[in-house]
Amino acid sequence: MVKPSPLDDRTTSSVAWARYRRLMKGMAIVSFGAVVLALAWLRYSIGDQFSIHMVIATAAGVGLSVMLGAALMGLVFLSSGSGHDEAIEDPFENDPDMNHDR
Repeated sequence: MVKPSPLDDRTTSSVAWARYRRLMKGMAIVSFGAVVLALAWLRYSIGDQFSIHMVIATAAGVGLSVMLGAALMGLVFLSSGSGHDEAIEDPFENDPDMNHDR
């Protein structure tokens, strides 16, 4: 029998997704700060050889890397915090070869 996920409940899911959006907004600010710091460090370290192409590549690379990490970790937190992880069916529950720490 498949257990219902807590995310199937509209109230639980709206709270979980609101928390995820709040996390992503905060991480967008952190990402912007990381981009500014990376660009400042580059400007300081290389001086006059600072081109627009380097600015675009650095901003995209640093900003998108931070946001991708935040998005994936946010989904892990959403899944775990909402109880969705406990609602799965474990296909190896009765397998004697699997080490279950329960």
